[in-house]
Amino acid sequence: MTDLQHNDLTEQSSRAIAWFQHSGIQEANGGVARYHLLAEGRNLSVSTEITGYAVSAMVWGGAFAEACRAADFLVYRAWQPDLQAMPFEVGNPMPPSYFFDCGIIVRGLLAAWRASGRLEYLGRAREIGLAMGRDFWSAKGELHPILELPSKMPRAYEKRWSREPGCLQLKSALAWADLAKLFPGEAFAAWFERALHYSLQTHLSFLPGEADEHKVMDRLHAYSYFLEALLARAARTEVKEALCTGIGRVGHYLREIGPCFERSDVCAQLLRVRLLADSLGAVPIAANEAEEEATRCAAHQRCAGPPMTDGGYGFGTRDGAPLPYMNPVSTAFCMQAMQWWHDWKRGAFQGSLAELI
Repeated sequence: MTDLQHNDLTEQSSRAIAWFQHSGIQEANGGVARYHLLAEGRNLSVSTEITGYAVSAMVWGGAFAEACRAADFLVYRAWQPDLQAMPFEVGNPMPPSYFFDCGIIVRGLLAAWRASGRLEYLGRAREIGLAMGRDFWSAKGELHPILELPSKMPRAYEKRWSREPGCLQLKSALAWADLAKLFPGEAFAAWFERALHYSLQTHLSFLPGEADEHKVMDRLHAYSYFLEALLARAARTEVKEALCTGIGRVGHYLREIGPCFERSDVCAQLLRVRLLADSLGAVPIAANEAEEEATRCAAHQRCAGPPMTDGGYGFGTRDGAPLPYMNPVSTAFCMQAMQWWHDWKRGAFQGSLAELI
């Protein structure tokens, strides 16, 4: 294993990592639940996507044993070798496969490989990346969001951001950019460029996308994925322009809608994009706005009571009241954003796209 990436974790970040380790959000089989229902006192089912996020988060925070248990679940239990496919859950009948989930899982396995040196993680990440390129492209050059299994037939599109092609899929395609550096002889780099071109051509129509403000907030979460992935090509003029425009739009809608519905992950995603875009020389950071987003982000952490509510982050608020869900993705994004903001303020920011959860 590598040394802990952050030797100076804040108390808040340390408590968030401890939440992943001790709350029970990670099941006995190594998989991580989608989120926890506080009112009912139970986890929802294990999700392969959320497990992939958790691997990245736990590696980032130094919880290597738990990260490897989660990675083992993905490699040995979730992956379907006969189909060369990754379902979104493990079950019978076979659940469908989501393009977005696959890319998040690849990036989690690459983080686990870098931390542990275990080649099975690298090999499985490559297999999933190849399956993404082989199975999800449409004849029109779009990425199908969902494939039925075992047929691998695309599910009919719906007018929902997660059920139709869109710029958000670029966050998942970021896995191809990562794999291209390790396997230059494969098609990964070309696939990422193809996805980038499509996303840049279509992203302006993604927001607001809905009349319902609550649904717009959900789309801010999805659009922020697009902004995160743009950072892989931050030196390009058209990417800098899209980043600058996108950061401004997300910030505007977050502040406008937040009093009635605020997602903690949107606060964290926007803050992380600001910090990385500034460090890459793409978009100078607006420090006052970043400070406000950090304050919003910090307010979603819960630090009292039993393990499930001690150190993790809630999903968000409605009319200022916390929603009754503890969320592993919110926790991962928020703890990283808050740690990076702490580091930036003391002149020690070293965050990178490779470690972006």
